[in-house]
Amino acid sequence: MRTAPYLRHLGARLLAREWGRLTMHEIALRRRDGTWQTQRREVYDHGDGATCLPYDPAAGTVLLVRQFRLPAHVGGEDGFLIEAPAGLLEGADAEARMRQELEEETGFRIGGLQRLFTLFMTPGSVTEQVTFFTATYSAGDRVSDGGGAAHEGEDIEVLELPLEEALAMARDGRIRDAKTVILLQHLERSALSRANRSQANPSQANPSQANILTSTRA
Repeated sequence: MRTAPYLRHLGARLLAREWGRLTMHEIALRRRDGTWQTQRREVYDHGDGATCLPYDPAAGTVLLVRQFRLPAHVGGEDGFLIEAPAGLLEGADAEARMRQELEEETGFRIGGLQRLFTLFMTPGSVTEQVTFFTATYSAGDRVSDGGGAAHEGEDIEVLELPLEEALAMARDGRIRDAKTVILLQHLERSALSRANRSQANPSQANPSQANILTSTRA
């Protein structure tokens, strides 16, 4: 834990170490009024991750996956979530790991990825930072059926959906995974921005922009 003038680390106790590390930290935190307050916080560390939303500009479709998530089931849902492909880095470069996860989960071998940003997803209790990517793909990039790694307990269904349908699913609650909603909204905003630029400068319009515009207007 890094040192800071507003924080005193009083101790830590390891609670569990299976897939990740769950640690109870005791700290003293300096409040804005200058007083110090002792707090105990559980922190879960399973490493950092990456996620990517592949988009086919010619077809106006995105690649998503559906898989069972036990925490969602424990939380009262059926547990099957629709998500953008993702994975833990496990020490690897984020882009290299994401390309590997894309092929493993979706069966598509995708080259160039566009790095967007790196975000904390649950900063109240989890250390994980997720790096977000987008990428373009075509039908010719498919090299297998995907489905994930069975030996790791993965049983992944690959979904290729029109972007407009995926956006509607995010709006009506059929897609409830945060990273996926972020990526879909980013793609929608990017498409609208390109469409607006094309309207302002018609000479810059191209077929892929027209496809993007059509796919984001339901």
